[in-house]
Amino acid sequence: MKLINMTNITGRIRLESGLHIGAGDTELRIGGTDNPVVKHPHTNEPYIPGSSLKGKMRSLLEMKSGLLTKAGNGKPLSVSILKKDLSDKEKKEALAILKIFGVSGADDQETQQIGISRASFADCSLNEESRETVAAGNWSFFEVKSENSIDRIKGVAENPRFTERVVSGLAFDFSITLKVMDGDEDLQNLLLKGMKLLEHDALGGSGSRGYGRVKFELDNPELKQKYEAIQLF
Repeated sequence: MKLINMTNITGRIRLESGLHIGAGDTELRIGGTDNPVVKHPHTNEPYIPGSSLKGKMRSLLEMKSGLLTKAGNGKPLSVSILKKDLSDKEKKEALAILKIFGVSGADDQETQQIGISRASFADCSLNEESRETVAAGNWSFFEVKSENSIDRIKGVAENPRFTERVVSGLAFDFSITLKVMDGDEDLQNLLLKGMKLLEHDALGGSGSRGYGRVKFELDNPELKQKYEAIQLF
């Protein structure tokens, strides 16, 4: 297996609604929120972890492929899916997903036909233009959204909670590196489909409540044209 090319897909992820990717804090500070977002430890600026981007794109592509029901365990696809009774089209799509996102090292014997993960997702730092806009207006990167549940009988709000979000309108620089190995089919197109699916869904938590709506803006004009022409369904 030989590396024959590497390409970068770069651009910006623009927030069209508030984004919440949790920091996983285990303690609640006085005056703080119930659910803080992940922040850079030195600058205290928000960022989008590459793992969040990768995980959501993989999940959506696996869901669209219809292979999750055949895997039957609710976990990300592994090489064991290739042992199922698949059509040629399903097997080709399963192989492509596994090549892009990788497989567990526990699957040593069967990973040889897959090889290394082709796509590498960098953490997405705050775009400089967004940083300057916030500084010029003396604004904040964050907002705290209050939510609660409603008692349908009494008609009163209960269990208030406060969730921190990155404000809409900000943009983050993203970079996805795609390795091309000899014998690979066109994996770039499937990766772009994953990005398009994410635009139709949501990034981070509470997507069903309107959080995490994003838009991808690609730098490369040819890739941008290819991306905009993608028809998902």
